[in-house]
Amino acid sequence: MIDMKVNICNIEFKNPVIAASGTFGFGQEYNEYFCLSRLGGICTKGLTLYEKEGNKGIRIHETTGGLLNSIGLQNPGIDKFIREELPFLEKQDTIIIANVGGSSIEEYIGAVEKLNETSIDIIELNISCPNVKEGGMAFGIKSEIAYEVVLEVRQVRKKPLIVKLSPNAENIVHMAESCVKAGADGLSLVNTFSGMAIDIYGRKPVFDNIIAGLSGPCIKPIALRMVYEVARAVDVPIIGIGGIVDYKDAIEYIMAGAWAVQIGSGNFINPTLSLDVIQGMERFMLDQGIKSLEEIRGVI
Repeated sequence: MIDMKVNICNIEFKNPVIAASGTFGFGQEYNEYFCLSRLGGICTKGLTLYEKEGNKGIRIHETTGGLLNSIGLQNPGIDKFIREELPFLEKQDTIIIANVGGSSIEEYIGAVEKLNETSIDIIELNISCPNVKEGGMAFGIKSEIAYEVVLEVRQVRKKPLIVKLSPNAENIVHMAESCVKAGADGLSLVNTFSGMAIDIYGRKPVFDNIIAGLSGPCIKPIALRMVYEVARAVDVPIIGIGGIVDYKDAIEYIMAGAWAVQIGSGNFINPTLSLDVIQGMERFMLDQGIKSLEEIRGVI
């Protein structure tokens, strides 16, 4: 017998595999491929206080070993999510994590206050959003700015608060320590790396915004290193994200110190990837005589 359960922020996940924000929508499309109750959890598409149409122009561009995206946080807004999407998620018998973004601290607070009154289990604070008051610089770049937004949200939140870290931070370990000091109950990392692509025939950037977010297998070695470094520096649960395409990748993150993992771009390659990873981890634990993930968490 093996035990795949993990406890994060006093909430029990049936297994450590979570569908990542942005690549799983609100789950309905993937429900056609497998039963979503098999997942440890679902992290919603990034939500903002008000509806956002997202960026114009090309939004997705494949690159060697990865994917560039410039979606622009297109989403229905918190109210519409609660009214139209949440009822479906509530029926799936899995942990619901709401990913929340904003362009100001006031927007973060407004969104979180609305989610406080819902059935969601955890809030994942996306601090990679541009801070309008700081000239467009993302909250997740400078530790002191991240500390401020986490501290403010912490004071109003009624749900466990996980902060999603950007790999573009000036110092990922200092960033993690600042967020924990401000009151984060857990951390998820990493979000996408800054990248770009050029249309050599058009002699112009592929994306209207020029800079886009890079994800996929090409980022895994760097993301894994960051999870390892952060896990050694803080004493809160960590969710590892970045380039997971099979169960071995997920096991690597656990051994580096993650409590759970999120699967993102891999869902586009294989819509049943999350289920495949869960089953692969189960086989690995049986073959290796591992009864609980605690036996291998952070062994590196």
